[in-house]
Amino acid sequence: QVQLVESGGGLVQPGGSLRLSCAASGGIFRVNAMGWYRQAPGQQRELVAAITDGGSGTKYEDSLQGRFIISKANAGDTVYLQMNTLLPEDTGVYYCYADVDTLGRRGIYYWGKGTLVTVSS
Repeated sequence: QVQLVESGGGLVQPGGSLRLSCAASGGIFRVNAMGWYRQAPGQQRELVAAITDGGSGTKYEDSLQGRFIISKANAGDTVYLQMNTLLPEDTGVYYCYADVDTLGRRGIYYWGKGTLVTVSS
């Protein structure tokens, strides 16, 4: 059973930084991509950033590029989201996802439970 475990959320002042981590485990044959979505109160879930296996390709929500950096561990299926110069509008629940192949199934999306990021003074 594939599981995604997120960590690193919390309360930070405007202008501060946070680093989120997400580790995928359990029955994974291949990770095709991992990334982060976020959902602000009363808003739809939106893509924040994604990275392909091996880190060769990245994608960002246009307004976040330059402040947020996604990266992947060299070993293991762990993805990081470095968030800098945080703004109150970055507040929300951040969800990790992984697009994986398991034995017998390809291209399945799995989700973490989410980690809350609150940007407030």
